[in-house]
Amino acid sequence: MAAGIVHGPPPGAGPLPVVTSLAAAPASVYRHAGFVAFLIARLVAVFATQVQAVVVAWQVYDTTHDPLALAYVGLAQFIPMLCLLLPAGDLIDRFDRKRILAASWSVGALCSGLLWWLSAEATAGVTGIYAVLVLYGCTRAFSGPALQSLLPQIVPRAQLAPAIAANSMLMRAASIGGPFLGGVLYALGGGRLTYALCLVCFALGALLLARVAVAHAGPLAPTQGSMWQRFGAGLVFMRSRPIILGTISLDLFAVLLGGVVALLPIYASEVLHVGPAGLGALRSAIAVGEVGAGLYLSLRPFNRHVGRTMFIAVAIFGAANLVFALSTLFWLSFAALLVAGAADMVSVYIRGALVQFSTPDAMRGRVNAVNMLFIGSSNELGEFRAGTSAAWLGAVPAAVVGGLCTLAVVGGWALLFKSLRTVDQFEQAADAPARS
Repeated sequence: MAAGIVHGPPPGAGPLPVVTSLAAAPASVYRHAGFVAFLIARLVAVFATQVQAVVVAWQVYDTTHDPLALAYVGLAQFIPMLCLLLPAGDLIDRFDRKRILAASWSVGALCSGLLWWLSAEATAGVTGIYAVLVLYGCTRAFSGPALQSLLPQIVPRAQLAPAIAANSMLMRAASIGGPFLGGVLYALGGGRLTYALCLVCFALGALLLARVAVAHAGPLAPTQGSMWQRFGAGLVFMRSRPIILGTISLDLFAVLLGGVVALLPIYASEVLHVGPAGLGALRSAIAVGEVGAGLYLSLRPFNRHVGRTMFIAVAIFGAANLVFALSTLFWLSFAALLVAGAADMVSVYIRGALVQFSTPDAMRGRVNAVNMLFIGSSNELGEFRAGTSAAWLGAVPAAVVGGLCTLAVVGGWALLFKSLRTVDQFEQAADAPARS
């Protein structure tokens, strides 16, 4: 497809046909100026997100020593994301996605400022932290779908798959230094130092978005009907595409039932005995694996046997988490999380490309809002599941059961979604027949 404006299909029509193979894309997506500006802006914002996540988790557990308190950290962010799903997806399809993203990051900076203030109040406890996390969850309801929907408007369609890999890889690059630096800075200067850094990064990311050029945007979604009707059309579209539904639901249940990130503070404190700096290293191990795989995929993207490869990657993710659950050695735990991160990046690359290739631009906000709900469910709600399971069963049994559940989900979804398992190339996702 020639570079320039990509016009979306009429309302209700399927995605645009793919006439350009991924093999015809330019040698490197990093030569695209608008994409590079987008990456820099997102890099600093994700760095702030990762620093803040590790500091909040450690601060809450250090204050309460209660695994259930970690569960509430995830729940406080998930509930507002669920409540704002409908308006977020509809607004992102009808208004400037870049402005929505900048506003979300600006409110994220405000949340960091509030956490900075709470850190100075010795009697504030964790109630105030939960309240700020609710507001922060509201920003994520808009920022996540806006980010995913904005990327196809920045790069031409032929570069979309490597752009997704590069974007995910650099996002994880912030996850390498972010958690580790967050743990070290919290050990040295407490929450005030780390939250101040997060505030600056969120604000800088919002300002840098002004340099991002949007050159491939389709027409805005029509305003006919109510918000409920417009969002309902998006849900009907997703339900009619087995590849989209199977892809995002596989990630939902695999990570919801098998994720171990919420248990890392417990493992660092009581199983591996490595403290806050070790906690940051464990979270960074996941990111190291993700970045390594993402860098390879951004430079050498593949486009064969994508469905089967995604199932294999999720199975490896579950097996690696199972090894981590049973390990009492720091180096083995680090290595297991490294493998889990690499496998997750392969899944992210395939999942992101399949969803974007299958969705017309005018509907991406609504589809990606639902996708982000699934991702949020698998992360924040998964943290709640892990925290409550650890409170009831203990951290190690909860992690073991989670790894086994992930492997069971892979087997079940491979049987339920044959069209996803057998899809060979990303272009086939765009041409896949709808299910009535």
